[in-house]
Amino acid sequence: MEIHAFDFDGTLTRSDSLLGIIRHQRGTAGLMRVLLMHAPNLLMMKARRYPNWKVKQKVFRMCFGGMTLGDFNALCEDYAKKHLGILRADGMRRVDDALQRGCKVVIISASIDNWVSPFFQGREGIEIAGTQIEVINGKLTGRFLTRNCYGKEKVERLLQLYPDRKSYRLVAYGDSRGDRELLAFADESHYREFKG
Repeated sequence: MEIHAFDFDGTLTRSDSLLGIIRHQRGTAGLMRVLLMHAPNLLMMKARRYPNWKVKQKVFRMCFGGMTLGDFNALCEDYAKKHLGILRADGMRRVDDALQRGCKVVIISASIDNWVSPFFQGREGIEIAGTQIEVINGKLTGRFLTRNCYGKEKVERLLQLYPDRKSYRLVAYGDSRGDRELLAFADESHYREFKG
């Protein structure tokens, strides 16, 4: 068996989907207000003095905490439907080629499953392994249910899906330091391969 594991943001897309969905929800001015409010933490994160997942969860909670799951999923579907243009054509051709050859395809991303999945509607056999969110009584708490799917967590999530590593050949695609462990774990790795 051959598994093709693709990062989402930056690898299959031309832009960051968390920022994209916030802009979709709040407009450009609203996105800028969110970024300004979290600027100190974002700068600390860039300097590697504050965990990536904590900043991301704070931004997520501010923007989506308290929403009903139904409203959030509707927002995610609308975002994907109106922003399919962020997908890189080269990357999506590689996804489709792997599916046509009967390979397993996993989109393994730090982004939230709820807005990654709609970008792949109509493509049978794709598994999404992203960051999952906590929902209590039908509402988003703003917290993550799983660890942020970043770095070594990408390898852990892949092994949860396919634990017998000797039974498959792994081809991985990524574009950032959050993908390094997954790329190193693969039999064949592609770094920043897709353009456009």
